[in-house]
Amino acid sequence: MEVAKLSSLLAAELGANTDVARLGGMLHDIGKAVDFEVEGTHATIGAELARRYGISKAVVNCIAAHHHESEQESIEAVVVEVADAISGARPGARRESLEFYIKRIRGLEDIARSFKGVEESFAIQAGREIRLIVRPGEVDDLDALRLSREVARKIEESMEYPGQIKVTVIRETRAVEYAK
Repeated sequence: MEVAKLSSLLAAELGANTDVARLGGMLHDIGKAVDFEVEGTHATIGAELARRYGISKAVVNCIAAHHHESEQESIEAVVVEVADAISGARPGARRESLEFYIKRIRGLEDIARSFKGVEESFAIQAGREIRLIVRPGEVDDLDALRLSREVARKIEESMEYPGQIKVTVIRETRAVEYAK
């Protein structure tokens, strides 16, 4: 409700469509109601639900794009994202404590670093994604695919977390030469 109200107020100030912004704000997290039943992020799931029930394309985009998982196609989509950030930043808005959050982030990074060939790991997107940088001499392309699957399985087996966590393996080689 708070995101809907903030979205409407911000849209009015900007001369944007307040109805689209209000409904986008109201429904932006609707995917959280079923993200434990369906594969995907709550924004993607919510957008698909809204689309299925005939919600306008503009509102569907507000839902899909509020975490940058889809391209923002309107000012109303940007407004919903901003309103969500404002709402989430207020004291007491997030249920988990900072200590628990840091523990979960470190846990993700530790799991990733426990695998052979992983040079660095970074939990990003508030712990919704983990990126692994591997040593290209130790991990080939096929190993990178296996590694992402194995890390995801280990996370599933050893951690409790809301929604899903994307595992991205980055294997990069560079050749540099200078012409003189």
